[in-house]
Amino acid sequence: MSVVDQIKSVTVKAIKELYTVELTENNILVNATKPEFEGDYTVVLFAFVKQLKKSPDALGNELGNFLIENYNELFTSFNIIKGFLNLNIADNYWIGFLQQQHKNISYGVKEKNGDRVMVEYSSPNTNKPLHLGHLRNNFLGWSIAEILSTNGYDVVKTCIVNDRGIHICKSMIAWQMFADGATPQSTNTKGDHFVGDYYVKFNDEYKKQIEELIATGLIKEDAEKQAPIMKATQQMLLDWEAGKPNVIELWKNMNSWVYDGFNTTYKTIGSDFDKIYYESNTYLLGKTIVEKGLEKNVFFKKDDGSVWIDLTADGLDEKVVMRKDGTSVYITQDIGLAEQKQNEFNANQSIYVVGDEQNYHFKVLKLICEKLGLASADQIYHLSYGMVELPTGKMKSREGTVVDADDLVAEMINISQQKTEELGKVKDFTSDELHELYSTIGLGALKFFLLRVDPKKKMVFNPEESIDFHGFTGPFIQYTHARIKSILRKMGEVTSMKSGVENLLPLEKELIIQLEIFPTIIGEAAAEHDPSKLAIYIFNLAKIFNSFYSEHSIANAESEEKKYLRLQSAQLTANVIKKGMSLLGIKVPERM
Repeated sequence: MSVVDQIKSVTVKAIKELYTVELTENNILVNATKPEFEGDYTVVLFAFVKQLKKSPDALGNELGNFLIENYNELFTSFNIIKGFLNLNIADNYWIGFLQQQHKNISYGVKEKNGDRVMVEYSSPNTNKPLHLGHLRNNFLGWSIAEILSTNGYDVVKTCIVNDRGIHICKSMIAWQMFADGATPQSTNTKGDHFVGDYYVKFNDEYKKQIEELIATGLIKEDAEKQAPIMKATQQMLLDWEAGKPNVIELWKNMNSWVYDGFNTTYKTIGSDFDKIYYESNTYLLGKTIVEKGLEKNVFFKKDDGSVWIDLTADGLDEKVVMRKDGTSVYITQDIGLAEQKQNEFNANQSIYVVGDEQNYHFKVLKLICEKLGLASADQIYHLSYGMVELPTGKMKSREGTVVDADDLVAEMINISQQKTEELGKVKDFTSDELHELYSTIGLGALKFFLLRVDPKKKMVFNPEESIDFHGFTGPFIQYTHARIKSILRKMGEVTSMKSGVENLLPLEKELIIQLEIFPTIIGEAAAEHDPSKLAIYIFNLAKIFNSFYSEHSIANAESEEKKYLRLQSAQLTANVIKKGMSLLGIKVPERM
């Protein structure tokens, strides 16, 4: 039980004993005491002064005296400032915590709670490689899955691959027109990049044909419809839906090239899935549900035969769920897939990691599922995140201005090599060790920079800034971990603390208090689906340790007892940094 939980528990008991009033721990608000006041934790009294018919000061004094008198192993003193009861926690409590946890490599991991959560992320299209936006998506989804798992949930990681549709046919048509039989193998090109190049070629040719048609006198709108390459693409989609063998064969071949490329990228960035769904298998889902919805009058049919739902009473608008030709739209497929996933895994929550441009779509999806009375409705949760831009601005895949994930990862590894070599501390590393180190630092910098920001916020990614060894970065934390491991190698890890330490110096205490809240931070990150809470916490922990270590020697401590205390603090700090960073998908080196 954390110290905050203990404070809540004894406060409830104290109020019952003093005033015969039954409260629950949820009624008690406990915060870290503000730096300008004396104390470690603060009980906010305003919530129940009226109920207890006491002034804040009177209540604070009575409550504080009771806690000191009855729980002196936990509290040493208190003070009251304007309705806030500030409590000082006994040094012995923190020392006991450190003795108990310093070697616990599972510190922060909660027992299974019996609830299952699905996390869907990545959602790539098979007409182009993964790009910078996909990286934020993958890192968010994977990290949330790990944080939830560590917080006691049974987690299923899923991905839906958009492997069909007009955009896929664009790459296929361009390949037929321009490839002359070339393959990734014959051109020595990574498969997803190879196919993505033809998506760009399609757009280039399409623009050219539009300009030629406009030159003949057509208006732009008509030219866009009549361009031969677009007509051929639309026919290919019809042929695919009809199962035309040569089209299906080309589609399978080109998708296989892309999947080979995706798998290489996923392996490099550390992304994985328990179940992958393919739109080519799911795009017909939902049609039966629409038919049932018509019978229940949830949907209505327009004169042209298309099926709609009217959500204007809910503050939205009318939404088509089936085209007049009987084909599905995205929302139809998502309704069907939501039900399929729920039937397969019976999850308590289904999290969709999708950019904020789809906020409206997911409002509609959840609302339609609720109106249909589907089992999946209550579980749908949209983890919306802001787009990532570069200092140069937005990216556009059809124009070939997107930063490919592979290129960015390679650039990050190169920058990490340059920065590490500038520090000049790796002369005794083998070439294999250096390769591993540069990869660990480069990927760590990339992941930390993308995860340190609240997911809801848009962000600008700056590669150079992300790899600063002295900034709010992954490499700063990695370096701190390596520094601690170097200390422990030189001095030896301790298994027990010599008795005799009774008092903690301010930085010793601050470090231990920061370590004690680690499980609470994991819980908050899980509840709010926000890895940035964990990233900020680990960074602050690393900063506090560096301040502590620059102020207090371990090797030349004032006593053997103090040396052991500080060694144990260093051990637990290293364990927490390693575990916390692993939940962000980031490795920490033993030396660097």
